[in-house]
Order: sequence, then C-alpha cells, then structure tokens
Amino acid sequence: MKIPESIERVANEFAKLPGIGKKTALRLAFSLLKSSPEEAHAFASAIVEVKEKIRSCQICFSLTEQETCSICQDPLRKGEILCVVEQPNNIFPIEKSGVFQGRYHVLMGAISPLDGIGPHQIKFKELLKRVETEKITEIILATNPTVNGEATALFLQQELMHKVEKITRLARGLPAGSDLEYVDHVTLTQAFSARQSF
Repeated sequence: MKIPESIERVANEFAKLPGIGKKTALRLAFSLLKSSPEEAHAFASAIVEVKEKIRSCQICFSLTEQETCSICQDPLRKGEILCVVEQPNNIFPIEKSGVFQGRYHVLMGAISPLDGIGPHQIKFKELLKRVETEKITEIILATNPTVNGEATALFLQQELMHKVEKITRLARGLPAGSDLEYVDHVTLTQAFSARQSF
C-alpha cells in the first residue's frame, strides 16, 4: 500500500531536520496523526511562532525575542569576560552548567577555507569592535573541538593576543566516567598534550 501523499509530505519535512532519518520522519508523521486537531494546530503554531519571534541579539548574536538577550541585559554578569562560541545553541549547555558568569559572543559559524568561509563570513568584525569598546580583559575561546573550530580558535588567538590581556581555551580531553577503550584517538591525543601535574 502506498503512503498517502499528505503523510509523505509531512515525513519529508521532518526528514529535513538534522539527525532525522526517513524512518524516524515517518514515525513522527504517524505520531502526529494520533494527536488531536488542537494538538496538531498548537504544534504548527509553535513552529510559526518561533520563526516569527526569535531573532539575534544585537550585541552578542545569541537567540532572543527582544532586541538584546537576557544575558546582555543582566547587570550582574561580568562584562569584562567574553566567551566566544560558534553558534547560539552552544550557549545553553554552558549556561546550564552554571560555571560561567560572563557574557558571550556568537560567531555564527567557524572559519572553513574549503567551504569558502573566512573571517569576514563570521561575526569577527563585530567581536573586534566589542573588544575595543567594552574593556574586555579575558576572552575564552569555546569553539568546537573540530578542524574548523580549532582553525577559528587559532585565528582569533593570533588576531586578539595584543588587544586583550588574557586569552584562554576550554580544556579538552577525557570525559568524566569514560573508559579509555572507547575514547577516540583525537580526544586521547588532546588529553595527553593537556595533561596536568597530579
């Protein structure tokens, strides 16, 4: 039996989301069929609302429904410490941990010469302006531990080392509770190179 066209269309839309394969997309489409019309309309409305309301913060480029995000508006945050991340969603796990009380700058990408993405395609110019105007004393480079993330961190370190007192990079290595048998070679290499006195 052929799947009805409307179900196929919904599944195809779900399949466009990252991490959603065709089987999962079809399961999600069938799951929607089990919901009430009110639940389906609420789901569709939430999608439309998030696209209409969410924008980039004018200062840090994080996600917000206002002109500036709640972190940039918070007078208790340490404005002299700036954590630089690649994407807005990188902020949420850091905030959830509660370990950082400074402010953020979202690059909206990473330098990737193979993809034609250089410093001018990310929010580097805006970062420079913030360093010059906001009296930043420390920049924490929290780009992803990928080839592009490392290239971006290295570029930022070279460009900012004479403009900021202190530039740090998030530590990398073995995750707590892991077993060496299951650790990939890149993580193991980083753990050995960043080892500390005991």
